[in-house]
Amino acid sequence: MAKTSLVLFLVLSSFFIALLQCDAEDQIDLARYPRTHISRPHAHRPQPQRCTYDGIFQFGDSISDTGNQIREPAGPRSPCAHNPYGQKLIGEPTGRCSNGRLMIDFVAQALGLSTPNPYLKPGVSFSNGVNFAVAGSTALNTSVLLQNGILSPVTNSSLLVQLDWFLAHYQNLCETAKNCDVYNILQRSLFMVGETGGNDYNYAFLQGKSIEDATALVPLVVNNIRDVAKKLIDLGATRLVVPGNFPIGCSPMYLTLFKNNDSTSYDDKGCLKGLNTFAMYHNQHLQNALQQLRLEYPNVAILYADYYQAAEWVLTNAPQLGFETKSILKVCCGTGGDYNFSLMSMCGMEGVLACSDPDQYINWDGVHLTEKAYQSMADWLIKSQVFECVV
Repeated sequence: MAKTSLVLFLVLSSFFIALLQCDAEDQIDLARYPRTHISRPHAHRPQPQRCTYDGIFQFGDSISDTGNQIREPAGPRSPCAHNPYGQKLIGEPTGRCSNGRLMIDFVAQALGLSTPNPYLKPGVSFSNGVNFAVAGSTALNTSVLLQNGILSPVTNSSLLVQLDWFLAHYQNLCETAKNCDVYNILQRSLFMVGETGGNDYNYAFLQGKSIEDATALVPLVVNNIRDVAKKLIDLGATRLVVPGNFPIGCSPMYLTLFKNNDSTSYDDKGCLKGLNTFAMYHNQHLQNALQQLRLEYPNVAILYADYYQAAEWVLTNAPQLGFETKSILKVCCGTGGDYNFSLMSMCGMEGVLACSDPDQYINWDGVHLTEKAYQSMADWLIKSQVFECVV
């Protein structure tokens, strides 16, 4: 099998990794962003009540893509288009970058809905909403990234492109409905705006940008997410969930790339402190932007989904959840090194096999998680009432 565009990009980018100063404590004031300052979902919010939804509109990247990227021109070369991806779901790849289901699948199930179909899949029903997420996508348009010296090598279908897809879809709904106001699907649907923005930073880091450079991107990324949420609200959306970023310092990809960096420091879980601090920095700015939106739209439920704490909870409680203790930071589908990960032999490439029991692993391919890990995260988020209704 030919190397995918993503793998080629990662391999070329690895030569520039030495330029990144990984210890963010020298560039971001940790005292300003301690963990206790990261607000939990619904902090100081009204007591939530159960809501019913007619559908879900999903935006984002590979964390929630159920089949869009593999239907783009370069899609057939995507790792997620090849075995062993999707082996637990239907025995073959669906475009999900995991061995099985994603969080959106479990959230939809919890809400009594079917998973919304990918927008680019022909001939499917969109009665339960639409999934616009694209693996490899960014919050910023590729042109804006390029202005900042960053290439987006996987797809041009950024968050704003996904919004354009939604607008086209919504216009079609209004044209086929007798009265768009009466049809009112937006008010009865859940809007998942992300997770997005993670790839903007990934591409920056992998192309040799420092954490200081990536920090300068944060206001641009957060503003784009806020602006898309605002546009959806202005169109009629009343229930939005906006997720934060993961603890990227726990990613086997970064752990492998920075293993021999003298400036690298680790936390008690073996994760990279600098990158996790950066992820918290992004998340705090995102939460601040969402609070401003709540003040502007007091009758709209704008909820923050704390993917960082959900993932951290899974890592902390891995043994109790049934994950193999010795494999907490190791990759199921990969080969080589301390984390079973190599840029030259990534999951989906010829000869790279998956572990015999993915349910014992949190990490699937070095970047994405296993179905069981996503299910555990979704359970945490659902129990924390992120997907409840407050209006």
